[in-house]
Amino acid sequence: MANLQLKDGEATSTIYSMIKDQRYNDAILILNDQIQKHPRSRAALSLLGYSYYQSQDFVNAADCYEQLSVISPEVEEYKLYYAQSLHKACLYQEAMKVACQIDTPAFNNQITKLQAAIKYGEEDLTGAKSLVEQCPGDDADTEVNLGCLLWKEQRYDEACKKFETAQQILGYHPDLSYNIALCYYCMKQYAPALKSIADIIERGIREHPELSVGMTTEGIEVRSVGNTLTLHETALIEAFNLKAAIEYQLKNYSQACEALTDMPPRGEDELDPVTLHNQALMNMESKPSEGFDKLQFLLQQPTFPPETFGNLLLLYIKYEYFDLAADVLADNAGLTYKYLMKYLYEFLEAVITRQTAKEEAFRKLDEMATWQTDTLRKLTKQVQEARQSHDDELVKKTVNEYDESLERYIPVLMQQAKIYWDMENYAAVEKIFRKSVEFCNEHDVWKLNVAHVLFMQESKFKESTGFYEPIVKKHYDNILGVSAIVLANLCVSYIMTSQNEEAEELMRKIEKEEEDVAYNDPDKKIYHLCIVNLVIGTLYCAKGNYEFGISRVIKSLEPYSKKLGTDTWFYTKRCFLSLLENMSKHMIMLRDNVVHECIQFLEHCEFYGRDVKATHEQPIQEVAEHPGKNTVTYEARQLKALFLQLMD
Repeated sequence: MANLQLKDGEATSTIYSMIKDQRYNDAILILNDQIQKHPRSRAALSLLGYSYYQSQDFVNAADCYEQLSVISPEVEEYKLYYAQSLHKACLYQEAMKVACQIDTPAFNNQITKLQAAIKYGEEDLTGAKSLVEQCPGDDADTEVNLGCLLWKEQRYDEACKKFETAQQILGYHPDLSYNIALCYYCMKQYAPALKSIADIIERGIREHPELSVGMTTEGIEVRSVGNTLTLHETALIEAFNLKAAIEYQLKNYSQACEALTDMPPRGEDELDPVTLHNQALMNMESKPSEGFDKLQFLLQQPTFPPETFGNLLLLYIKYEYFDLAADVLADNAGLTYKYLMKYLYEFLEAVITRQTAKEEAFRKLDEMATWQTDTLRKLTKQVQEARQSHDDELVKKTVNEYDESLERYIPVLMQQAKIYWDMENYAAVEKIFRKSVEFCNEHDVWKLNVAHVLFMQESKFKESTGFYEPIVKKHYDNILGVSAIVLANLCVSYIMTSQNEEAEELMRKIEKEEEDVAYNDPDKKIYHLCIVNLVIGTLYCAKGNYEFGISRVIKSLEPYSKKLGTDTWFYTKRCFLSLLENMSKHMIMLRDNVVHECIQFLEHCEFYGRDVKATHEQPIQEVAEHPGKNTVTYEARQLKALFLQLMD
């Protein structure tokens, strides 16, 4: 386009037509070509600056308006546009410096608003507030600006009212609807937040079909719509990001991911920091390497979502990259004080200490746990007092505070338990959980982990059943929504307590649901029943009944094309390795036909396991494993070779 030969007299009409049709990128190419020929052309620079601004490229827009301010210093509008572009580019000090040079009375109100916005961006809320108070009281922008300041002060209810007042004055504006939704989100009132978001999305689809909302989710390949001013004005990106955040908080993870793919399509280099952060967070289970790359990239940028720093550290902890977490904390001391709450910093420090000094880590976590339990007791008392005085608002507020405190307590408790769990001291883990029963007995995470620790002690299957059963029954209508290992452990607990009928009934229920899913989606792989059978097979192998245990394992993976996966292979190879170890020590003897059956099974795994990873790859690996070795095929051949060696 830059080399397009324009006839004399056609350049102006062509450029204006492009700008009218919002083809700003095409206009930018031609205008840059014109600037090469006429570097001081005021008209070309003005149109180029406008096109850059409309396409959200504020740094280049600022560059154009800076040149115009030098070429035509008498035109104060250029200085105003220059300052606005610098503000949008988050270059706050430079923007304030330029804004202070404009002394035209006609621009006083605009300059005051701009200076207030700059102070707000710098998080100088006192300075921003004093400037906003200088603006006319009957100006709707003043209501909006006061609402933003109230939101920053976490006075969400008051902020919401300000935005609603502004909307009554101005009529419907997508950005105001988004602000209202954000306030409801911060107050954890998700229903009204989703209603405002739905309004934004419906209007965006109706008024701007060219933005291709939802096309990516449906699998339709569409070109990027770019970061146009039209896209910005619809607030669609912000709405979809907020919708994703709400679904994520509600643990509707597939809907959260869908909200991100529903937004208007853009190239990865065009994504805003919030979208990039949310993509990293919500696809972490399926694409952890990409997630870490995105969060690390964001942390190196001048501006990024405040949650980025804490989330990156927490994910390092989750994947047990303690050294990386320690390095990030050490290299970003300024960010630590700015973005981490005291609780989160102390928690991270204690967990990082765990790898080198377990006793010290436990002591730090115990101090945190004591403080949290004291807070929970105080809040329990306040809830009771509020109920006695029939103050519903206070009850609601205090219950929310209690829930938030409990959510802070649970991770501390689990990290304490993890120290003893890793040492296989399950009795000590149970003791820790018993101390917390006063506050956590209704919490799903606590109940699940209590069930696991009782199960692992191998003498408390009856007690573990009492904890696993409510979890399964809660999701009985959608039993495949329950973790496969929970279902497997419950079946084993039933078997070990002579409740075979209950175990069989549960397995029939799982089988029926898997058949229903297979009917609707024949290509979908589901491993729940397979893992249940594998765990039962593992149980028999552990008890020394290898013949029955191995036969159960072999049958559980049929058909191999649908049941052979990374997780199912993990259980399978453990049983076979245990069998081989005992055979090599001459502790057991197997009939020849059973050994031949094992070899035949491994040959099937070798055939079907070419594209199945033997282990889940770590998101961050210093030395990448050879791709051919990390396959079921490779490991099945090794196991088969060991069987053949033993037969000789």
